[in-house]
Amino acid sequence: MVGASIETTLGLWASSLRDVKTRIRPLFRQERVAASAWNFLDGLLGSEPRKTGWMRAEAAGDLGPWRQQAILGRGQWDAEALCDMVRDYALETLADEEAVLVIDETGFLKQGKASCGVARQYTGSAGKITNCQIGVFASYVSRHGHAFIDRALYLPKVWTDDPERMATAHVPDDVCFATKPQSACRMIVHAIAAKVPFSFVAADSVYGTGEIETALRKAGKGYVLGVAANRVFHSWGKKQMVSGSAAKITQNLPKSAWRRLSAGDGTKGERLHDWAYLELADLDAGEYNRTFTGKWTRGLLIRRNIADGDLAFFSTWCPKDTPMKKLVSVEGHRWAIEDSFETAKNELGLDHNETRSWHGWHRHVSLVMLAFAMMAVIRHRANITSPPKKMMLRLRTKQCS
Repeated sequence: MVGASIETTLGLWASSLRDVKTRIRPLFRQERVAASAWNFLDGLLGSEPRKTGWMRAEAAGDLGPWRQQAILGRGQWDAEALCDMVRDYALETLADEEAVLVIDETGFLKQGKASCGVARQYTGSAGKITNCQIGVFASYVSRHGHAFIDRALYLPKVWTDDPERMATAHVPDDVCFATKPQSACRMIVHAIAAKVPFSFVAADSVYGTGEIETALRKAGKGYVLGVAANRVFHSWGKKQMVSGSAAKITQNLPKSAWRRLSAGDGTKGERLHDWAYLELADLDAGEYNRTFTGKWTRGLLIRRNIADGDLAFFSTWCPKDTPMKKLVSVEGHRWAIEDSFETAKNELGLDHNETRSWHGWHRHVSLVMLAFAMMAVIRHRANITSPPKKMMLRLRTKQCS
């Protein structure tokens, strides 16, 4: 790609920032509140390493963080409307029918017990059980770029079983316990209802559940979902019949079943692994939704680390005759959300939220999602290849004729 000049990029930044500020203005009843939200967004996009209320306030020229805090706490505005706005804004630039919807979670390390959803729980962000909040996210990943389009705060049962604690954190009355896969399934269903264009869903083993698989089959969407080594698979109607746990099936595979393939480019080059793929059964799409026709294949995809032989297993669903290389590519899209978490935390303050309430978390995260989507849009527009000189000449000639 041909990158844009510094002047062009700065122009895109300024125009994009004006655009998103105009888009969010209807969310706020008063101009001064909208102005505080704009300053909040400026603070997230600023160069300060910590996006705390005091630092955002200082960048905005305020005497204290009270206006910044009011946006997350006392103000009256709908974070869900902003989240939907972020999704629609991102899709205007990133939409692609072949896109992958990636589901994953990240942890927000916290002190104390008051912040909504905080508890001692495992988070991959720290690699251990620690005091934290957990957020489940949906990221839209296409050839044009990637951006978060939905999120959900996970509430452990120690929260949902304590009405007083829920009320203190201003959790809505209709919110009850939901597992992480249930939250993910709701986001997937919400995206489908909003007619978000995508062909596959990719997620790790936390989300490889029957509920998500069934929802995607009914919607005519493919998936590559991580599963545990003890997940049982059976084949039927195939030459190679298998039955048993994913780990046991893998042990019986011949050397010829493995292929070295790239799951896409990473920070250190191509992410190469050894892969094996077993087609388990061909099924009629109409079994899940009468409006669909054609055969779809249920399968098991296996990834083996080249260095240490570590194995990962994936339940797959795709149109018949989908090549293994395509499924490997879909699984590789998960890298984008890991990169997104790192960028959003290090550069946009995703984990710098200082509020303790339910709506404070969702407002802060939604504003960070907007900032991230804006950056994705700018990156795509700045990297669009310039038309060749001959094409430009033909265009000018056509305009003059």
